Amino acid sequence: MPQPTALCVYCGSSSGKHPEYVEQARAFGAEMARRGIALVYGGGKVGLMGTVADAVLAGGGKVIGVIPRQLVDLEVAHADLTELVVVETMHQRKTRMFELSDAFVALPGGFGTMDEMFEMLTWAQLGLHRYPCAFLDVRGYYTPLRAMMDHMVDERFVRPEQRESVWFGQDMQQLFDWMEGYQGSYTPKWIDRSSVEA
Repeated sequence: MPQPTALCVYCGSSSGKHPEYVEQARAFGAEMARRGIALVYGGGKVGLMGTVADAVLAGGGKVIGVIPRQLVDLEVAHADLTELVVVETMHQRKTRMFELSDAFVALPGGFGTMDEMFEMLTWAQLGLHRYPCAFLDVRGYYTPLRAMMDHMVDERFVRPEQRESVWFGQDMQQLFDWMEGYQGSYTPKWIDRSSVEA
């Protein structure tokens, strides 16, 4: 596929324990702006979310935030975005972010980041989209998750082709290059058809 035009970034509403998380989030946003890639994200002004958004904006890039009304009311919405889409529920938020994006990247984050990214991985597994999904492994943050995914393959809960379609790495430039060369394909989810048909 060509370079993404709108990249959905999932990441923490906290900044994390180490300054490298913030530094990498800032560098990632700056690189998106340099490449002319719009940011789609959760609309917050705090944590790594706010850092990425601020970096894209500082570089003259476009930022679209999608946020549930409840979080706007808690005053965590970013007020200076190109566009802020306010929805009623978390489910609507995830759906709208998907609709606006043509690639998905997870920077370090917590439960929400995992929830959002794994929904995109599941949708890809089911053939609902063929967009690239990647984890930027800052400070080895996602190394245990990578091992868990490999374990899922070993235990025959995930197909090797599905696991191999997910990028993990620490080099931001390699990530952007990988997305540009990504060829989406669909592999049926089920490893053992007899268990489905029984």
